[in-house]
Order: sequence, then C-alpha cells, then structure tokens
Amino acid sequence: MLDDMGVLRDAVRDYRLAATAAGLDWPDLGELPTGQPPDVVHRIFGVDHIAQQLTWLQSQRWPERRLLPNGGWLMSWPEGPDALDDLGLAIGTPFPWRQQLPLFHFEYAIFTFVLASEHEGEIWRYEISPDAWDSVRAATSLATLFDQWTQGIAAGLIVYEGEYNKWLQIEDADSVNRVSGLDPLAFPIAPVEETLLRARQRECGVNMSVVEDGFEHNEQLLDAIDAAKASLGSA
Repeated sequence: MLDDMGVLRDAVRDYRLAATAAGLDWPDLGELPTGQPPDVVHRIFGVDHIAQQLTWLQSQRWPERRLLPNGGWLMSWPEGPDALDDLGLAIGTPFPWRQQLPLFHFEYAIFTFVLASEHEGEIWRYEISPDAWDSVRAATSLATLFDQWTQGIAAGLIVYEGEYNKWLQIEDADSVNRVSGLDPLAFPIAPVEETLLRARQRECGVNMSVVEDGFEHNEQLLDAIDAAKASLGSA
C-alpha cells in the first residue's frame, strides 16, 4: 500500500521524536526537496517507475548512523546490479522477486520496499540465514512500519543502548509477541513465532510449497540473480 504523503511524513517524524526522547542522537537536519532515483535503479529492478513515498524517504537528511531498531540503518540507492544479491532469500513471493528494493538492513534481516504490482508499497522481510526461507510481509506500508516502531518505543520494548552500542535495542523479543497492537513481524527479531509466520504467509499469498523446498528454489533464484546481473552488465 502506498501511504498518503502527509501520513508518511507524520509517521517518520513521530518515530524520530520517540527515538530522540529515548536517548538516540538524531538531530533534525531539515528536509530536502524530494529528488529522483538514479536511472540505474529502474534498470536494476526492472520497473518503469519508483513510488514517491520511497523517493521521499531516500531524500531525507538523516545522519549516517544506526537510527532503526536493533541498530538497523537505511540503505542508500543502489549503484549497481550487486544490489540484487540482497534478494537471494526472496523465495515464493506473490510478486516478481526482482521488483523490490532492499531498504533497511538489520543484524538479522533485510527489509525491502515492493516497487510494483498490487503489493506496491508493502515492506517485506527476509532473515539473513542460509537456512531461512521465510519470505513474509513485515508491514502493509512504510507509515505502518514506522508507527509500529514508535509504539514499541512507547511500550518500553525498544530502548536506547547507550553504554556499549549507540543505538536502539529491542530488549525482550518475546515481549513484542505479548503487547496488544504490536505486530511482531514489523520488528527485526529472529526467529519469528512459527504459527504467526505461516499464517501471515498464507494471508499475503506466499507460495508455501516453494518455501518448504527452500534449498532447490534458492539455487534457482541465485541463478536468476546471476542472469539478471549479467544482463545488466552487458546492457
């Protein structure tokens, strides 16, 4: 889902305010005019347009530090085909695997922004593990994701870890499952509770037969990634 731009701006602002109130050093550097994605982005991901919501987020003047829960960070616009390597675990998605941009990087997961199809604007997550075939939607939109993180801070589940790590930390992953109104899949924690994971996969159309035969289909996806990179390199 593509957010109304006012709703998205408010959600990101509220998250920054909550994060700074918790102790994170995140000065307000103001907002730049929304720019345009590099032309190579369209080629890398095989799409003819990039949503304004994503372009706006990439235009923000955020300091270069870990501003997201569990020390995550906003990934910049990709500069070349190697960005497709981050999609190597996107198995069984209900949209073409290539039509999503790696957006947030966490210790345990990559979150992507879906660029096309009826799923445009959704945020999907992939655990960084060679044995994880857990393609699943993390949030229906960017604003929803930031709102979940803001609620997590307000509930005391995400705190500033200032003594050793200068970032926000999810102190008790199990507590995320118990707080009403919070969606555990929106938080970069692993592993995810199995029943919730499978129910969400069914809800959003993940091809479970593919996911359950992950090794074979992972090899097929890696071959497809290599082929796409080769094509881009010769274009």
